[in-house]
Amino acid sequence: MKTLLNVKVQPRSSAPGIERTGERELKVRVKAAPDKGRANAEVIELLSEHFHVPRSCVTIARGATSRNKVIVIETEKEIKLSSIF
Repeated sequence: MKTLLNVKVQPRSSAPGIERTGERELKVRVKAAPDKGRANAEVIELLSEHFHVPRSCVTIARGATSRNKVIVIETEKEIKLSSIF
């Protein structure tokens, strides 16, 4: 099952974390700078830990060089954001 999420990334944040901003929208704060894919790697790591899936199940579908990204999470079950946040 593929779940699409709209994610706004805030790089160079002092406190990393994830917050829900809409139905399928998240704001992800990462410590890494947007340099050489470090912030993207940290976004994938945070989301994989948060949703309890392997990093290989989380991919950036659009926006690899933008703060606004579309993330795809592939799992066997549907992810319900309302139950997680």
